[in-house]
Amino acid sequence: MKTLGLIGGMSWESTAEYYRTLNELTRARLGGLHSARLVLHSVDFADIEQLQAAGRWEEAGAVLADAARSLEAAGAELLLICTNTMHKVADQVAAAVTVPLLHLADATADAVRAAGLRRIGLLGTAFTMEQDFYRGRLASGGLDVLVPDVESRALVHRVIYEELCVGVVREEARTAYRQVIQELVAAGAEGIVLGCTEIELLVGPGDSPVPVFPTARLHAEAAVSAALAED
Repeated sequence: MKTLGLIGGMSWESTAEYYRTLNELTRARLGGLHSARLVLHSVDFADIEQLQAAGRWEEAGAVLADAARSLEAAGAELLLICTNTMHKVADQVAAAVTVPLLHLADATADAVRAAGLRRIGLLGTAFTMEQDFYRGRLASGGLDVLVPDVESRALVHRVIYEELCVGVVREEARTAYRQVIQELVAAGAEGIVLGCTEIELLVGPGDSPVPVFPTARLHAEAAVSAALAED
């Protein structure tokens, strides 16, 4: 198995889920006591969030690029950025190393197409829902992307940063997300992309009348498949 390099900590709540899922999937594939070969560089999310809020994306990208270089030096053969939003700087990170970076949006688009769907609703941080770095990547993968209205986008973003990233999971937030999902479905969404790794801590298939696509899990599945593939 190739060694996976994880750039995590954004937030550590979802990075912990990446670690668990990668190991569970590896054991399911290989059996017995097998677990994933991986190394983790976990950043301080408070520093990254400040750079996000200030629009200082190149500086944030430099932090993640340094993390990528450290992972490559530690033996990583395939890199994952364990957050959707910071794929805004994916090209900057990929350029810093010689090993491949597995893009989360590509893994997600592959799964949506495999399900035979094209028109999807996207939930995530305001950056992910409103900017082109993620929506455009999905669109280039053949998908038609819908996002919530302004008020609903603000609600989804607030819950991520003020609740999920600090480990708070409230039923009221789940109810609110269900309503946003219903609005997207009414607008024509055939599936819902949970485009923030923390959202999977709050909602799942039972909260949506259409299929949901949990991006952290899809990313982990693609990573394990790639790590176990023969060259």
